[in-house]
Amino acid sequence: MFRSFFPNPINFFVSAVAWTAVAMTIWFLPEANHWFESWLSLGPWLGIHPTEADPAPFFDSGKVWLYQFVVLSGYLFCVPWYFFNTNKRWFWWSVVGSVTILEVTYFNVQINAWLNDWYGGFYDLIQKALENPNTVTLDDYLGRMATVTLVLVPAILVLVVNLFLTQHYLFRWRRAMSFYYMANWQHVRKIEGASQRVQEDTKDFSSIMETLGINFIEAIMTLVVFLPILWELSKQVNIFPWIGQVDSGLVWLAIISAAFGTALLGIVGWRLPGLYFQNQRVEAAYRKELVLGEDNASRAAPPTIRELFRSMQKNYFRLYFHVLYFNLARYAYLQGAVFIPYVALGPSIVAGAITFGVFRQVLNVFDQVSDSFRFLVNSWGTIVNLISIFQRLRGFEAQIPKDGVFANDYDDPRYLATGENWPIAPPEAAQQPT
Repeated sequence: MFRSFFPNPINFFVSAVAWTAVAMTIWFLPEANHWFESWLSLGPWLGIHPTEADPAPFFDSGKVWLYQFVVLSGYLFCVPWYFFNTNKRWFWWSVVGSVTILEVTYFNVQINAWLNDWYGGFYDLIQKALENPNTVTLDDYLGRMATVTLVLVPAILVLVVNLFLTQHYLFRWRRAMSFYYMANWQHVRKIEGASQRVQEDTKDFSSIMETLGINFIEAIMTLVVFLPILWELSKQVNIFPWIGQVDSGLVWLAIISAAFGTALLGIVGWRLPGLYFQNQRVEAAYRKELVLGEDNASRAAPPTIRELFRSMQKNYFRLYFHVLYFNLARYAYLQGAVFIPYVALGPSIVAGAITFGVFRQVLNVFDQVSDSFRFLVNSWGTIVNLISIFQRLRGFEAQIPKDGVFANDYDDPRYLATGENWPIAPPEAAQQPT
């Protein structure tokens, strides 16, 4: 699943975590950060200077250095893997492509953080205009709108292009897995549902892994960016109903509510991965008998099909029952969680201790932090499906010897033309020169 696409997967992912830790250490050490900034930063030339109308531009001098540092540290990580990599076939997609997707994800988190500040000032501007007519000019109002437009238009273009690249990335990963399994087809072809493993599970695994991976990294990045903002906002909102004053209460409230939801769904949904795995087995048995019946009149007889379908029906009905109470707990928690910040802000609202802009900022930041902490809650259904697919592919790969043929040359046109190094004889058409 991984070694067909990524170079030395264990070393690759461990080194990625270590490299990230080193980069973050350099960034948060003032002396080291200042030294690199003084030599490398383009902020003095590219940065936009703050104005009274726009006190926090998206590309001020400090932000330019931040984006520059993230881009440099990301792509510098790719350089050694080009040389210490025996599998260069997928280098530009697996290594450079992964870094690019993560870079754009971080860029999107920064967009959201900037929008949170912009909305806070914008809502305060609206409140000021409504409370004191004619104190805000139309130019001021439209000027704020123009500022956000200049940020969002290029951001949307970047996200659209990144989605296009991600689609190609997923297909390349699927191709690497598919040809790895086909290169060792003689070892796995007799496994029940082998064709489904190669055709469907490779597609679903690469897609789900990419989605979950991006969501997980985005959750971590969101916490890094938004948790300090929520910590600061907690100083303005520190009185809670039935409790009283709690320092940094909003942060603790987000952590506790997310931990409760994660534990709740983990308890009620622990049986689902096994049921999904069993569901694929009975589906594969039913499908295989139907396929055999296409060429053999003695197969797919009504008694056999009836028994296979009853087995499949029994598993589905059992799955539906467990999904029923799982969804009951999930939706009840998610709907209840929406009102948590409103309850927490109650004393501050009735006392008039915060402005409407701060109110909107708190709601947005609290939602961002809470959603990040609730990553397992929000992704539980997808994680269950991934566990099921992972179990099937692990059982599939267990039949491949450790010295099995490596995948990446299997679909190389040079081998299609000559048939060299093929584990099984190539098709007749493939033996002709291309």
